[in-house]
This record gives sequence, structure tokens and C-alpha cells, in this order.
Amino acid sequence: MILRWLLPKRLNRSISVDILLFLMIGSVAAFMALPLVFAISNAFKPMDEIFVFPPRFFVRNPTLDNFFDLLHLFNDSWIPFSRYMFNTVFVAVVGTAGHVILASAAAYPLAKHHFPGKQLLFSMVVLSLMFSPHVTAIPNYMTMSWVGLIDNYGALILPAFGFSLGLYLMKQFMDQIPDVLLEAAKIDGATEYRIFWTIVMPMVKPAWLTLILFSFQRLWAANAGAQTFIYSEQLKTMDYAFSQIVQGGIARTGVFAAVTFLMMMVPIGVFILTQSNVMQTMSTSGMKD
Repeated sequence: MILRWLLPKRLNRSISVDILLFLMIGSVAAFMALPLVFAISNAFKPMDEIFVFPPRFFVRNPTLDNFFDLLHLFNDSWIPFSRYMFNTVFVAVVGTAGHVILASAAAYPLAKHHFPGKQLLFSMVVLSLMFSPHVTAIPNYMTMSWVGLIDNYGALILPAFGFSLGLYLMKQFMDQIPDVLLEAAKIDGATEYRIFWTIVMPMVKPAWLTLILFSFQRLWAANAGAQTFIYSEQLKTMDYAFSQIVQGGIARTGVFAAVTFLMMMVPIGVFILTQSNVMQTMSTSGMKD
């Protein structure tokens, strides 16, 4: 009798309850996917289906005319599409890589070392998360102007390096690493750099994979930054070029649908390629002291 009370209770959930939960979760997932499905469907609709009322959710006669129209518009531009694509990929990749490395390197001493002003610095990082990018737009512009990076790739890449969300996320994950593990590595003769790259970074893999997703998505659609800091047409990003093309009026509604599809697919593709790693490391990286 006493042993029965000590043993954990077993779940007696029936199959009908499991089916009901599955249907509820599936319904919520389908509802959340509706905007994505509608955007994809719109990209392949002909003009008569786009303006039909009441609007149709799914395309009846799929066509690639919207994408061909977008291609013709870029062919008429004096800056080739490949240039806009290079600018976007360069800014997104370099900005994301630099942000992950610098945020991780700054988070390591905040999480695993003691020095004067440590709590003050971390409080400033947390406080900076409260401000939206619109609030810091003018200080960022003044800073970029003082260092001479206006109309330069660095005006988009350098602010991405100092995005405070990455530092906060990495610091919270590094706090979970047992101190005895790092002390054992120091006793074995490992330097701080070796501990950071071979022990700390692999153990916080879920954090920097998640950070890659956030940073890449943020830089991929850096339209506001391109308008504020970049003046030369040959340095502008693809999102800015798309926004200028679709401003041609109602006749370019189909082109706008194609642009929405193209700008949306790349971040979604990055998420699909990395989500399995994120989920796997999230569930297996926990360690107890």
C-alpha cells in the first residue's frame, strides 16, 4: 500500500482524448498557416482572380505571369537584379555571422566571470531591449555619420553586430553551463579561448542556432536601413528594390504578390533547414551540476 503511494501515478488518458487533442492542435496549426497559404496562392493568381469579389482563398488557374512581369521590370532597370541579390545576401550573412560571434564572446565573461560593473552592464543590456528600432534610429544615424559609414555596407552590418537580444540570449544559456566543467578544463591546462570555442559554444548550440534565425530574418528585410543609410542605387538591398517596383499602382498588384512570395520563402527555408537542429539540441543539451 505504501509502495503504491510512493510510485508516480500513471496517465490513464483514453484514445478518444488523444484524438480530440490532436484535432484541436491541428485546427490551431491550420488556422495559423492560413496567411502563409493565402500569400503563396496569391503569387500564382492571374489578375482577374486577384480582384474578384468575394476573394477566393485558393488559386483556380495558376500562372507564372506575376513572376515574369517582375523579371521584365528588373530587366528594364539600370541596376541588374543580381546586384540587389548580392547586396542582400552579403549584408545578411556577414551581419548574422558577426552578431553571433560577438554576442557569444561578450556573453561568456558576463556569464562565467566576475568583475566590477558586471551587473550594471547586464542591466543596461536588458534595458536596451525595451527600446524599439524606431526610437534609436536617429542615434544610429548620427553614429554611422560620425564614423563615416553612411552609404556603405557597414551602416547596415555594424548595428547588427550590437543587437542586444543576441547578448541577452547567449548569456542566459551560458549561465546554465556547470562551473565545475570549466574549472576542470582549466585544471587540464585549457586556455580561455579553447574553453570558449570547444566547450562553451557547442553546449549553447540551441542559442546560436536560434540567434541565426532571428538575425538573418531581421537583416533579410532591412528595407528601413537601406532607405536611411544607403543612397547609392548599386548598394541597395533587394527588399528596397522590390518596394520601389511595386509602387507602380494597382496594375502591379500581381507583381506585389510575387514579391511577397519571394521575400517570404527565404527566411522560411532557413527555418526549415535549421529547426530540426534547434529542437534536437533544445531537448538534449540540458546538464545538471
